[in-house]
Amino acid sequence: MNKRDYKLEIDALANKTVPGFFLQDDPEQEYIEKVLPRFGLIDQSPDRWTTFVNEIKEFNETAAPGVQYKVFFLGRHGEGYHNVGEARYPADGWVDYWVQRNGDGDIVWGPDPRLTELGQQQARDAHSAWKEERRFDIPIPEKLYTSPLTRAIQTNQLTFDESIVPGLEVTILENVREYFGVFTPDKRRSRTEIHEEFPEYLFEDDFKDEDPLWTSEYREAHDDVVERGRKVLDVIFDKDKADVISITSHGGFLGALLRFVGHRSWRLLTGGVIPVIIKGSIIEEK
Repeated sequence: MNKRDYKLEIDALANKTVPGFFLQDDPEQEYIEKVLPRFGLIDQSPDRWTTFVNEIKEFNETAAPGVQYKVFFLGRHGEGYHNVGEARYPADGWVDYWVQRNGDGDIVWGPDPRLTELGQQQARDAHSAWKEERRFDIPIPEKLYTSPLTRAIQTNQLTFDESIVPGLEVTILENVREYFGVFTPDKRRSRTEIHEEFPEYLFEDDFKDEDPLWTSEYREAHDDVVERGRKVLDVIFDKDKADVISITSHGGFLGALLRFVGHRSWRLLTGGVIPVIIKGSIIEEK
């Protein structure tokens, strides 16, 4: 039996392979709302999502062998208590001191903080945006993934339910978490603790009980986060048959992922969502 090796080449379609579908593709578009109307889809017609789905379907039907087009809805978690803490202090004081603690005596932000009331509302706002666009047949995610950090799982839970995604199943992926190390908000809970609070969530294979990545001695480098993003896409394009995928994650990770696929810089605010069409080319070597 031949060993399967493959190389994945990624391109974002924003102003590259095809004209941009979304406002976020436009380098002149400013950061406005956390969730743009229609998630930023430029087409405002009543049949906008039917047209969109048909175009993606045509891309895949006419693609060269080994080429796939997938639609990703990338969502950042709502406001967490660490975001509140960060807003209290100058940037250098936050990075050099406060974020390395568990709190300041007033707010607890580590390890693994929860959503604030505002953060919960931001996730509900994203749910409302999905509910509105369901009226116009937006393609619902066939696969949903989330970071193992509590703020991301809570956001995913509040954003998606059976009214949005019937037969909902969400898988927790280690590699879609935030930059890890040194900063206490980015240390996750054990698998056992996560399962106790969110028993309906699935775990990827070989997900460890204790956090295998976080350390107080070392903060993950940008290039390493980009590499994690590449690995996530590598697996999704190789294993997933789904054309529409949701990932609930963090500003740092999603920013690195967008840069990796060649998308314009887009700073996702807490509770923000950005759709992007990604082209993957898998080259098999036997």
